[in-house]
Amino acid sequence: MPTPLTTSNLAGRPVFEGKLLIDGQWVAAADGATLQRKSPAHDQLVAVYAQAGVTDTERAIAAARKAFDKGEWPRMKGADRSKVLRRVADLILERKQAIAEMETLENGKPLAQALAEIEGSADLWQYAATLARNLHGDSYNTLGENTLGVVLRDPIGVVSVITPWNFPFLIVSQKLPFALAAGCTAVVKPSEFTSGTTVMLGQILIDAGVPAGAVNIVVGLGHVVGDVMVSHPEVDMISFTGSTAVGKAAVAKSAATLKKVSMELGGKNPQIVFADCDWDAAVDAAVYGIYFNAGQCCNSGSRILVQESIAEKFAAEVVERSKHVKVGDPLVAGMQVGAITTEKQLHTILAHIDAAKAAGATVALGGAQITGAGMYIEPTVVTGVTSDMAIAREEVFGPVLAMLTFKDLDEAVALANSTLYGLSAAVWSQDFSTCMTAARRIRAGTIWVNTFLEGHAELPFGGYQQSGIGRELGRFATEDYTETKTLQMHLGARTDWYLPR
Repeated sequence: MPTPLTTSNLAGRPVFEGKLLIDGQWVAAADGATLQRKSPAHDQLVAVYAQAGVTDTERAIAAARKAFDKGEWPRMKGADRSKVLRRVADLILERKQAIAEMETLENGKPLAQALAEIEGSADLWQYAATLARNLHGDSYNTLGENTLGVVLRDPIGVVSVITPWNFPFLIVSQKLPFALAAGCTAVVKPSEFTSGTTVMLGQILIDAGVPAGAVNIVVGLGHVVGDVMVSHPEVDMISFTGSTAVGKAAVAKSAATLKKVSMELGGKNPQIVFADCDWDAAVDAAVYGIYFNAGQCCNSGSRILVQESIAEKFAAEVVERSKHVKVGDPLVAGMQVGAITTEKQLHTILAHIDAAKAAGATVALGGAQITGAGMYIEPTVVTGVTSDMAIAREEVFGPVLAMLTFKDLDEAVALANSTLYGLSAAVWSQDFSTCMTAARRIRAGTIWVNTFLEGHAELPFGGYQQSGIGRELGRFATEDYTETKTLQMHLGARTDWYLPR
């Protein structure tokens, strides 16, 4: 097996030490427990955290509850909340290099990609700041001369924010600023594998002027901390991003208290390539779409559906370009694919590749772990895939591309809709009618037309079917963190109905 292109020595780099943020204070765990994190790219210790338990999580929820029920944040003017959120964005940009380095060390992604992620996250905080001033209800002056109706949007209350390890800073920034813009308070649990950037965000929130208790951060294990956060009666809403299986479990555990839930879950996203596509752009998008973030992306273009007349040539070109993708030490400039973030995920990816071979598919490129320090997998292309194979239907979450073929538009749409997911898709054709017909028939939350993996704060994000519940981003993002209250106001005298006339 090949070896990584380069491996950095992290000797001399200080180990990051993180505590729990509860009620505005950085504290150790009640039982003194700690959690260690090694870099998946270098197999060296990079961080040690206070590890929250049930007691710590309950304290964090109590602090958020108090901050919501009695604190200033929900009662501030939208303009004042907006100023604080803008300060958070500015501080993120001031500290982006340190945040990005932390993300690279814990996640394994190339530093340039981490930097772009942090800059994009700052933009989300800026956008949420605008929504803090524009959140509003409605009024009805058409209910008769004696009635005025007013509809208010109240912040929903305490929100449990649970984020994954693949985009730890971006995903917390898709949730937390919008909850804060609405006037909510929060308890945040990052993945135990990538907690550093969220802890760094906690200090930014303090420095920006977010009141004590409005945001609490607990580092810990999902089956301990997460279970409390999704079931506690003092939590009003859950905003979760992660696997579909874990999301289902979280919804089930929340059912006893009927919490509102927002779930951004898995995907098995197709890129549909018609014969009249822009060839170079489509090939580039196929390669980029599967290897970006080492394929550890819910929006990853993990399925390529290619029209039969160009399938063989297209596959050959994708394989050839994939051979030149640079895999290795994410701290080295020019790397395009870094490490696999967790050992469990590494084994899951390799198991999917083995299963595809056993099912009759062909591994046209890669398919093996790269030996040496760190956890790396070769860029992998699997051809001869049919729609009944697991690799065509299940989320691999790694740099493994499954290639299928289709005859016509109807078959392409049927293949695109043949999984339990519906997060995103792309359509490649120079015929506008082909693109729009396919886009309207594919059941997914985002359809890219002649492009892939672009994102904007103004556009809502979320999925159909088992890809999730609800939407993030966009101009209605803050509304998801509110309850609607109707005021019916009677003007003038009211006649008692039970008195005789």
